[in-house]
Amino acid sequence: MSQGLGDAPVGPASPGADLDRFRSYLMLLAQARLDPRLKGKLDASDVVQQTLLEAHQGLGQFRGYTAEQKAAWLRQILARNLANAVRDLRRQKRDVARERSLEAALNDSASRLENWLAAEQSSPSQHMQREERAIRLAEALAELPEAQREAVILRHWHGCSLADIAGQLQCTPAAVTGLLHRGLKNLRKHLQDLE
Repeated sequence: MSQGLGDAPVGPASPGADLDRFRSYLMLLAQARLDPRLKGKLDASDVVQQTLLEAHQGLGQFRGYTAEQKAAWLRQILARNLANAVRDLRRQKRDVARERSLEAALNDSASRLENWLAAEQSSPSQHMQREERAIRLAEALAELPEAQREAVILRHWHGCSLADIAGQLQCTPAAVTGLLHRGLKNLRKHLQDLE
């Protein structure tokens, strides 16, 4: 049986041991927020790796105690790294407003991920359970074949139409329908296996 995120403190007393647990979660957020036109130039896994490295190096600055607080801290680092990577690609001066909007977008993606998993819940323990399920969902998505994962993310996070997804994945809308069907079926199976 897996240990819940809220079962133990994750602050400075447990240095960085569980940072890698957030890798799939951060990857999903990065892929969901990365402009598809930048895909060939910017790899989300590189940005996530940089985020985890910086988090490990700055763990002494982390002042939270729960996995939820650690996830929020990691989202801030990820937002900064995505903004820096995009800025470097576009060779423009750093725009702090754009960086803050990217952080807000990542928080929105995290909220959308949590809301996708469950209806409104209000207690702290229920919020921690949603956060844990969000991380499990990200882990399950990471297990899907790339085309299925891309189709699910484009459809359910970006709200893209089948035709738009077909254009981005360079296949037919019928093929996208199949990818979505198989992707959601596999996603459910992976989630059951994780539980």
